[in-house]
Amino acid sequence: MKLRLSFVSVLALLATMAVVGPAAGAGAAVKYVALGDSYSAASGVLPLDTSAPLECLRSSLNYPHVLAEKLGAELTDVTCGAAETSHFSASQYPAVAPQLDALGQDTDLVTMTIGGNDSGVFIGAILSCGSLGLVSLGQGSPCHDTFGSQFEDTIKGTTYPSLVEALNAVRDRAPKARVAILSYPWIMPEVDGCYPQMPVAKGDVPYLRSLQRTLNDAIRRAAQETGSIFVNLNGVSNGHDACQAAGTRWIEPVLLGTNRVIVHPNALGESQMAEQTFKALADDEGEDSKPARPPQTRIVKARIKRKKRKATFRFRSSEPNSTFRCRLDRRAFRNCRNPKTYKRLKRGKHVFRVAAIDENGRVDKTPAVFKFRIRG
Repeated sequence: MKLRLSFVSVLALLATMAVVGPAAGAGAAVKYVALGDSYSAASGVLPLDTSAPLECLRSSLNYPHVLAEKLGAELTDVTCGAAETSHFSASQYPAVAPQLDALGQDTDLVTMTIGGNDSGVFIGAILSCGSLGLVSLGQGSPCHDTFGSQFEDTIKGTTYPSLVEALNAVRDRAPKARVAILSYPWIMPEVDGCYPQMPVAKGDVPYLRSLQRTLNDAIRRAAQETGSIFVNLNGVSNGHDACQAAGTRWIEPVLLGTNRVIVHPNALGESQMAEQTFKALADDEGEDSKPARPPQTRIVKARIKRKKRKATFRFRSSEPNSTFRCRLDRRAFRNCRNPKTYKRLKRGKHVFRVAAIDENGRVDKTPAVFKFRIRG
């Protein structure tokens, strides 16, 4: 069963259920671009950002606005409710440009929350579990019984590679920028829940929690693979889920909430997301505010078998325990093992590139390059 749900349809159906461091310093302001979905846009939090397309339901109190003020940064905010990773490179609505269009060579900082809408998985699971919870009057685990591992399998097999592709596209458009991606703050508690405020059956509360943990882990791994900063909200948002009291919760419930857009962060949640992003940026700078040196990559041996149209490369990183990403010609960078072999190569000129990623997720931004030719 494949769920493809628009942001508006989710709201309608649910409704029926009842860098730089902590300071920019003197000089030019940090050019900060905010990308992402409704958790980035703070859909439902008033007042609206009047400069945004109405369809995006963007708030002037979203975490990018709060963070930009804290950093003294020059903000370009293109966050938009219901965005998927595909909307980084494609228009989401007729009047809304692809989000990557906001990036440039002079971009200093990029933040985003993205992935939850991809394939309709995360928001689709919340909707489905809520519907089944109402039918079961909050008893049992009907969502788990119906869907099993389907949602988590889609996150692992589809959402995760889409996140990697999206983050790499951001780095291609803004090569000098620091890129930070946030996990999603907890929507449900670990056990029990709060039926009918959140109309999820008691036995499905751990199921949804596990699904969100899988999504957040996919975001973490994508950040590590692409050398991006991961803003981990798992710990700090614990105890601030939609089942908590007003003033404590960061996420608004389906019933008796304060936001027009349910199951989304409120103003408190957005401010805390900004605070955690600020801390992650500061931590990434290091204790002495000097960025750690990224690994350096070197190709130590290239063996080209021209008649067999085969090429094998061995390479090395300056940092122990590094992983590698390889690229041949115009193909995308992909994870690769050392040595890397290419077979059945086309005749003509080729360019091989390899970049190391250290165990802290820092990427060599100047990949090692080897040019060669396969002759006819």
